Amino acid sequence: MAPAIRHLISLDDLSDEDLRAVVGRAAGLAARPRAAQASLRGDVVGIYFRRTSTRTRTAFSSGALRLGAQIIAYGPGDLQTNTGESIEDTGRVLATMLDVLVARTADDPAQLRAMAAQERMAVINAMSADEHPTQALADLTTVLRRFGRVDGLRLLYLGEGNNSAAALALALSRFPGAELHLRTPPGYGLAPDVLARARAHAARCGALVEESHDPGELPAKVDAVYTTRWQTTGTTKQDPDWRTVFAPFQVTGELWRSSPDALFMHDLPAHRGEEVTAEVLDGPRSIAFEQAENKLYSAMAALEWCRGGELA
Repeated sequence: MAPAIRHLISLDDLSDEDLRAVVGRAAGLAARPRAAQASLRGDVVGIYFRRTSTRTRTAFSSGALRLGAQIIAYGPGDLQTNTGESIEDTGRVLATMLDVLVARTADDPAQLRAMAAQERMAVINAMSADEHPTQALADLTTVLRRFGRVDGLRLLYLGEGNNSAAALALALSRFPGAELHLRTPPGYGLAPDVLARARAHAARCGALVEESHDPGELPAKVDAVYTTRWQTTGTTKQDPDWRTVFAPFQVTGELWRSSPDALFMHDLPAHRGEEVTAEVLDGPRSIAFEQAENKLYSAMAALEWCRGGELA
């Protein structure tokens, strides 16, 4: 009997054990990339992106091929949803022809849940408006490779409480002793429900998630400093003066005074001179481009998990 498929729409679709297993598998693949088995041989993976993507789309396309699958790529105008076909009908049809669908809609994740309302095709959220779960998998893979652990990590995040920040909070909060200190501009914090879910995970697992809108109140001796671009893909800001609000949250070299050994993380793409200075992004403490590479290995691990694989 074929293993049951699994969907990855949110980090909350992963149990604590599954999350550790996927991140551990990704780190293992990164350590021996040529040793990956063709665990998806015979599978067909659909790559459906309605929004721009460099890293996530390439990671899942390359990862599926490296695992032995074939891929079919869809652009934003390719499916009949553009002519009025329902998401549910589209999902039912695709499920008869695909084994996995990797989709970036940047819209309501309910659309992905509708596509997942069948038992034949796994659905992976490659970024929706509220959460970017596969980015968090890459982030934790990067941390595990660099520090040898995720438990007990202290991370400072500066910037908007966007979908990458949401995923990071929902993931890191499930590792004992981990601390996530968010500094977000007023009016641009984590969504209340996301913050509540992350804090519930933290309370259960012995972690800490705290958010403040004061960029002058920073924790000392963090292991990593993380930011994301101020203009999240597929979104706009209604406040015409938003740059003034965001300016105090720029990541500069001054942040390293209290944490000289901290590493710098960024989900990319980056805008030097906006959310981060070139000195930091291109400096010796930056591991942003390692994060980008680790998207490949975390994508491969996610594909294996969604196809019901047992991750060693």
